[in-house]
Amino acid sequence: MIGSLSARISLVLPNTDFAPFRRAGTLIRASVLTMGLVGLLLAVTPGHLRAETDCLACHADKGLQDSAGHSVSVDAQKFGSSIHGVLKCGDCHADIKDYPHPDHIAQVECKTCHAEPSSQLAGSVHSSSKDHPCTSCHGDAHSIFPKTDARSAVYPLNIPRTCGACHGTEGMAKKHGLPSVYPLYMDSIHGFALSKEGLLVAANCQSCHGSHHILSHKDPQSPTYKANIPTTCGTCHAKINVDYQGGAHGKAIAAGNLKAPVCTDCHTAHAILQPTESAFRMQSTPICGSCHKDKLSTYRDTFHSQLGSLGGYVETARCWDCHGAHEILPASDPRSPIAKANLVATCSGCHKGANLSFVQYQPHANAHDRKLNPALYFVRLFMNLLLAGVLTFFVIHTILWLIRARVDQIKKKSAQGETNA
Repeated sequence: MIGSLSARISLVLPNTDFAPFRRAGTLIRASVLTMGLVGLLLAVTPGHLRAETDCLACHADKGLQDSAGHSVSVDAQKFGSSIHGVLKCGDCHADIKDYPHPDHIAQVECKTCHAEPSSQLAGSVHSSSKDHPCTSCHGDAHSIFPKTDARSAVYPLNIPRTCGACHGTEGMAKKHGLPSVYPLYMDSIHGFALSKEGLLVAANCQSCHGSHHILSHKDPQSPTYKANIPTTCGTCHAKINVDYQGGAHGKAIAAGNLKAPVCTDCHTAHAILQPTESAFRMQSTPICGSCHKDKLSTYRDTFHSQLGSLGGYVETARCWDCHGAHEILPASDPRSPIAKANLVATCSGCHKGANLSFVQYQPHANAHDRKLNPALYFVRLFMNLLLAGVLTFFVIHTILWLIRARVDQIKKKSAQGETNA
């Protein structure tokens, strides 16, 4: 542009020397090019790292350690793309003003920026900052990414492994008297859905326990407190929660009876199996029987139980095949699958030819209850008396036979002695 302008002016002023103008144009073009290169360099430099070149001159060294032998190196690229990449070093390390650094550097206070999570953490089971600093869950402070970023330690797919660093090692578990739950979770239906299927909606540690304000399961405010577990599980299993709340167990819990079962009593807390799996079906009856001991004993006398126990048939009727799994109602409720009007339909689930005569079968007949089962009670009594009488008769008969045999033996010896004499 400068050159073309000088050419036009030369037509008007032919004797003018335009060399200085040409040199000025060259300098302007060089300045514009230099500014463009500087702008490009600033654009590709991560975050505020361009303002922290003095710090990175040392801390970019991957082998840099402090006097205690801890690594103090910073990956510039990771830090620049992290959630803290917009900050300057001095924003967190406020007591470091120059070099050399102070002998004793103050611990970085995350609560300066993260006041709410810090206050929640202070009242949680992880309140000890010595054992549970923020970085033990979120990772290195210079490479913390948003929870929606797959590189984040608290990304849904990574949470079990992050929590498992403490809750899956024998050392930490023994130190605090905790079970090692990480392997149990990973083998569960939730762990399989998350790790194998990649379902981000599958329940992870945070889904049930929370993130910062994690409380003991004995605390009534905790989502894992027994009375709160149905609501916690119901966050994902909404329909099941509605059924449970309408059943006998849910109503008992709502009334304050903490002896009534909740989700974890039947499904466990971490080692949750698919309900259709044979392993769960085979253990379901003892689970129900742990509370309903009288019903378990009568069930074990039936064809259903003996077939399942002796042959291991998973198709054999279990408690919830007849009573329902979650909306468990008494037989007096017309909606109950064991109400008289519904028995044919319930039994027809397995026995296609079931009719009114068929459903007279009593799955919990109690031979010891005269009032409930009088015929069975007297048959049992008669058979027991008959058995006792037969055994008593043969015991007496055997004793008399032995006595007579011994008497005959003595008489025989006496007779032989007289003959010899």
